[in-house]
Amino acid sequence: MRHASSFGLSGIPRIRPGDDIAAEILAAAARDGLALSDGDIVVVAQKIVSKAEGRLVSLAQFTPSPRAQELASATGKDPRLVEVVLRESAAVLRWRTNVLVVEHRLGHVMANAGIDRSNVDTHPDDADTVLLLPEDPDRSAAELRSRLQAATGARLGVIISDSFGRPWRFGTTGVAIGIAGPPAVIDRRGDPDLFGRKLQITEVAFADAVAAAAVLMMGEGDEGSPVVVMRGYEWRESSQTIRDGLRDRDGDLFR
Repeated sequence: MRHASSFGLSGIPRIRPGDDIAAEILAAAARDGLALSDGDIVVVAQKIVSKAEGRLVSLAQFTPSPRAQELASATGKDPRLVEVVLRESAAVLRWRTNVLVVEHRLGHVMANAGIDRSNVDTHPDDADTVLLLPEDPDRSAAELRSRLQAATGARLGVIISDSFGRPWRFGTTGVAIGIAGPPAVIDRRGDPDLFGRKLQITEVAFADAVAAAAVLMMGEGDEGSPVVVMRGYEWRESSQTIRDGLRDRDGDLFR
């Protein structure tokens, strides 16, 4: 019987700029009596990575451009927020009331460039603080993995997850935005199916699937469980980055 488990680490404190996430993960695992072991994948919520890296900005620092003013009028959003979205984006793809879909500078197609206000501590004198994605989530994942492996001696994977909407369905799901160790995509083309036929188009979104499973344990509201250890998932060491899981413009039928 095949078996996989997920462990939501307890007691992770509210992360602030400069905090050591690796140390907090190791301390939480020790408190929970969980020894990280070979093959474990540590899934970390983007928010705490961004917070630790100081990716907090105040909207008061930004003066909306004419384009930001135009999109703010069309969407009903704060023009200053739209200005920050534009600065984090490579292109604006779609908009309507309360919706602004962009191509992020990292290549992701997402709402509001991933900029968020939920679960973001704000200073009493500045309620307009927002949180940006990490500057380089793959690098963040690699650095975190290096620290965790050095401390434990185990072969670990690290995935940084975020919550994305989907064009065909309601609701959000977990998506990998940074990886170190596991593959973004496993190409099964050419492998046999149950009846010996060769698979023609099957590519498994491994990192996204693991992130989605982990987010069920993390929660999307006030659960306060930003780190989940996924155990029992088979994976081979990969040099892929998250861009290996992104379609280019020529292959994206919805742009």
